[in-house]
Amino acid sequence: MPYIQCNGADLYYEDHGEGHPIVFLHGVMCGLRFFDPQMGSLSDKYRTIAVDFRGHGRSEKTEAGHTVAQYARDLHTFLEQRNIEEVVLVGWSMGAFVSWDYVDQFGTERIRGLVDVDIEASRFQWDDYDYGLTDLEGLQDTLALVQEDQTSFIQRLTGQVFSNPTTEMRTLQFDETSRTPTPIKSAILFDALTRDYRAVLPEIDVPMLVCAGADETRGTGTVAAVRHVADLVPDATFELFEDCGHCPPIEQSERFNRIVNQFITSL
Repeated sequence: MPYIQCNGADLYYEDHGEGHPIVFLHGVMCGLRFFDPQMGSLSDKYRTIAVDFRGHGRSEKTEAGHTVAQYARDLHTFLEQRNIEEVVLVGWSMGAFVSWDYVDQFGTERIRGLVDVDIEASRFQWDDYDYGLTDLEGLQDTLALVQEDQTSFIQRLTGQVFSNPTTEMRTLQFDETSRTPTPIKSAILFDALTRDYRAVLPEIDVPMLVCAGADETRGTGTVAAVRHVADLVPDATFELFEDCGHCPPIEQSERFNRIVNQFITSL
């Protein structure tokens, strides 16, 4: 299995196919297995690459470094060491935050385009923001559940990720979420849930595809919140996935692959 050391952490990754590179960035407490439908199908035309963030999946469970900003620095080191340029970053949920933080820190010299898969500019209910999904009390409740009842937490998370989870989806969510140790869960959840990229998004100077699932179960107004990202980015297109929850790459993999292919072809 391929591993690469990035900033003191051994990261697991997969690299398939040839052609223009796509790097898939997974959500919080998940892993690159959530992109299995893309890694296989799209590798016929593209070089498909996915990485488990530190503390996630099969990557090293480091004690420190569990912030979106550090994951972005790890991504930068990964791209440099693998000599990957002209890349399209496909970020699902927190993975999109990582891609935006990468652009904020390092610019777009290596980037052809970005794909935001169902994430808002921020998830916190700031006073001047209409689309937040959690307040301080909700954040405290989530972190308490992480510490006190892992099974209930993963069950709740599964219902938030998938609109109609199958047995396979439930198993995948349980397997991958269980790989992330509880202290790491708490650290990265707090960091991700309080991130705010409203000032970063208008400065992105490459095209972005913004995807939203119509059947969100994480709160009200989520589609509008994701659409707001497309409004903030100068060159963005918006795609709505009907009858789909938070994870179009799995829930509607064929359509998602087709839309991503069309986006990359247009660049």
